[in-house]
Amino acid sequence: MEGGASLEPETTEVLPQHKFDTGSLEAYLNQHLPGFGAEPEAHLTVAQYRSGQSNPTFYLQKGYQAYVLRKKPSGSLLPKAHKIDREFKVQKALFSIGFPVPKPLLYCSDASIIGTEFYMMEHVQGRIFRDFTIPGVSPAERSAIYVAMIETLARLHSLNVQLLQLEGYGRGVGYCKRQVSTWIEQYKAAAHQDILAMNQLFHWLMKNLPDNDNEENLIHGDYKLDNIVFHPTESRVIAVLDWELSTIGHPLSDLAHLSMFYFWPRTVPMINQSSYFQENIGIPAMEEMISIYCRCRGINSILPNWNFFIALTYFKMASIAQGVYRRYLQGNNASENSFLFAKIVQPLAETGLQLSKRTFGTTPPQIDTSQQFFAQSKTGQAVLIRMKHFMKQHILPAEKEVVEFYVQNENSVDRWKKPLVIDKLKEMAKAEGLWNLFLPAVSGLSQVDYALIAEETGKCFFAPDVFNCQAPDTGNMEVLHLYGSEKQKQQWLEPLLQGNITSCFCMTEPDVASSDATNIECSIQQDGDSYVINGKKWWSSGAGNPKCTIAIVLGRTKNTSAARHKQHTMVLVPINTPGVEIIRPLSIFGYMDYLHGGHFEIHFNQVRVPATNIILGVGRGFEIAQGRLGPGRIHHCMRIVGLAERALQIMCERATKRVAFNKKLFSHRERQSTSRGGSEREGDTEFEAGSRLRAGSTEPDVGL
Repeated sequence: MEGGASLEPETTEVLPQHKFDTGSLEAYLNQHLPGFGAEPEAHLTVAQYRSGQSNPTFYLQKGYQAYVLRKKPSGSLLPKAHKIDREFKVQKALFSIGFPVPKPLLYCSDASIIGTEFYMMEHVQGRIFRDFTIPGVSPAERSAIYVAMIETLARLHSLNVQLLQLEGYGRGVGYCKRQVSTWIEQYKAAAHQDILAMNQLFHWLMKNLPDNDNEENLIHGDYKLDNIVFHPTESRVIAVLDWELSTIGHPLSDLAHLSMFYFWPRTVPMINQSSYFQENIGIPAMEEMISIYCRCRGINSILPNWNFFIALTYFKMASIAQGVYRRYLQGNNASENSFLFAKIVQPLAETGLQLSKRTFGTTPPQIDTSQQFFAQSKTGQAVLIRMKHFMKQHILPAEKEVVEFYVQNENSVDRWKKPLVIDKLKEMAKAEGLWNLFLPAVSGLSQVDYALIAEETGKCFFAPDVFNCQAPDTGNMEVLHLYGSEKQKQQWLEPLLQGNITSCFCMTEPDVASSDATNIECSIQQDGDSYVINGKKWWSSGAGNPKCTIAIVLGRTKNTSAARHKQHTMVLVPINTPGVEIIRPLSIFGYMDYLHGGHFEIHFNQVRVPATNIILGVGRGFEIAQGRLGPGRIHHCMRIVGLAERALQIMCERATKRVAFNKKLFSHRERQSTSRGGSEREGDTEFEAGSRLRAGSTEPDVGL
């Protein structure tokens, strides 16, 4: 044993009540499981996992090949329990998209082979932590393990049930009510005595069902630390085990199940470790776990009816414990200590009853708030949630149409126009209030709030434009808002905020090292009530947009007596002003960037504008530039972060679809992480079902 983790198969001889004909099994697998008969001289050995409580689970080895078999228990079974075909189905769907589960290999519905239905899966090598305090590892690793566990749960709850083709896997709507009814039925079917606390808890749950009981997420049903395999050396989840209770329902039931050990009654000797959650360094508090989960899912951290879900978890666990004891009485249980479960039903029910009356904070408290420099406000969190929903529902589905438009019009005069779908999306975004989010005075969002929103919009190349948050218009609007006169705001800022026009920004020059903007030579000279502009600019972003109406130009107003950084001025120049000549678009790494209006070379030849077009004042160009660049750099960087995240997501999706050398790309993992046809070194942990508190009840929601 090392670090609280299993380092070798925790198996024993097959229990008498679970024995089956290994010869029949071997003959069947030789015929139906590819690769199983690769070593015909090798002898098949079968051992049983000690921790299997409900569906007996077995470790199979033949030569260098290792497998895991799960089967139904023999004898009389509770209704709707032990549906191992569902386990196989959900693991197959999850494995196909790269979610960490053991690879399902074969399902056999022919009970004549070993006496019951069964299925086979790959054996995954890694670490399984039986002790929830994870002794023997550093506090940093302990914390990382818990974070990886909660992030994986959030990923599970973010999956699309339709894309997984799991419609009908569970009814979803009305899940909480069905759960309460199902578990009381399971309890009554297995009860050996009447327990008052169970009846009281049942009635409280039925009277306090959540108003919003229509969630339809894929849920695990028994998500906890010892049902997870971690990488042998990294704090990374490589397999989630035991999908017996999985269904479609409310995701907070999984989160509550994972959190139940924060309240575990000390009088129950099974897992009396609740105190360590305060005392062990590195184990996150429940509030921290909730905060991480909500952030990963992009949902509000206020969890309604949290006391209901915690109480429901204890109600379910009490019912399961009763089922374990019932199976003990029938002589059909894998655990030697099953008789002890009769004594824990009442304490679990009483704990659930106490928690039902407890008032939890509406918002998980922030930990060490002085260090949280990057925390969104409640308003920012709410807008980000709406933004993510809009991206998922409307923008990402339109990507193909937008790309096809630019591909078809690459050599056309229409290449600088935008597809109609973008205009439609803009109207939708404006109607939903997702408009001009970059400008605090308009949106009410801080720069930190908007930074995370910019990250989200960066995941699609045209998303910023949909929300009127595209460069260079955002920077130009900030300049006008902060430094423009009332007349300039009315004439140019208002139509920009409405999205009726666009703009460009002209600073960089071809003939000087304008990375140091003090070198800029484009002249802005006063002539009576006007200013005359002469010079060349390039990389002027946005100038190709057909709606581009106004340019902000940085030029030099020579004043030898002024300091070096006070000799430059910003001026508003309408694009249609005589002398403004748009020369050519310039590519970036070979791309013209049609959607964003390109990046152009523009010449200004004796361009005359009124003095009222000077922004803030002569010689104050650098002052304005600093105000413009501050938020602009944040916006750009966060969009790039979002783009990188999207690229990684696409790469991962590709790895689940592309087949090379007879395997999907993600299957070509280091052999240290998972066993492909046998253990590579001694001491690696087996895939196994994980310990849990039940035997008598399994799938709670099918057919209800």
